[in-house]
Amino acid sequence: MSSDTLYEHPLTEQVRVYLRLEYLLDQINQSSTLTDDGQWRVFFRSLFDLVEILEQVQVKGDLAKDLEKQRAKLETWLDVPNVDTEQLKALLLESRQIQQALLQGSRLGQKLREDKFLSSIRQRFSIPGGTCSFDLPSLHHWLNLPVAHKQSNAEQWKQTLAPLDDALSFWLRLTRGSAGLQPCTVVNGFYQQDVEGANLLRIQVSTEYNAFPLVSGHKSRFAIRFMPFDESQPVPDMMALSLAVC
Repeated sequence: MSSDTLYEHPLTEQVRVYLRLEYLLDQINQSSTLTDDGQWRVFFRSLFDLVEILEQVQVKGDLAKDLEKQRAKLETWLDVPNVDTEQLKALLLESRQIQQALLQGSRLGQKLREDKFLSSIRQRFSIPGGTCSFDLPSLHHWLNLPVAHKQSNAEQWKQTLAPLDDALSFWLRLTRGSAGLQPCTVVNGFYQQDVEGANLLRIQVSTEYNAFPLVSGHKSRFAIRFMPFDESQPVPDMMALSLAVC
């Protein structure tokens, strides 16, 4: 039985940052129960990676502007016949509320940077094996606290990221929903296309081809070259897949 793999590739640097943040937020949310051995490593490493991105990139202002641009596009649909205006108005209201919460909050990641416990252990996570108990006795103590206590801490840290998580999830949800997957034929493992103002490329391909896509491009043009996962099995001359340019 065949299965498909969905790949996503950013066509702007901004979306590249957004996808990385989404990936880290997903890992933080999935590991924050801290009930399985090793979840704490995923949780803290993802948390610290996210804080590092927020230190390097001014995400709040850019994301607020992108929400505003997205809302302007939605508003143009209000006068289109047969459009579900109630749902559209609900999306516009949600967008305004999310943007307001994002802008009114403190600097993204600031509360995490100011947390004494997180600050005391953060640097050791960048050192191979640096989280051993003799390196971080404070972390070792925290790990042996009751699960409920650790989960409460994790939830408090997560809540400081809620405005970012909500805004990012909303923007990506509408961006992905702006274009559906369409049938596409790839010849000799290569495909290219001119586009206009694109943000995100989505590629759905069967695992039976045993190949993966390498994408290059930007918001006005992209190219996809499929590479064989196993060099003994070449890429098929013709590949049928699905493609969405969002």
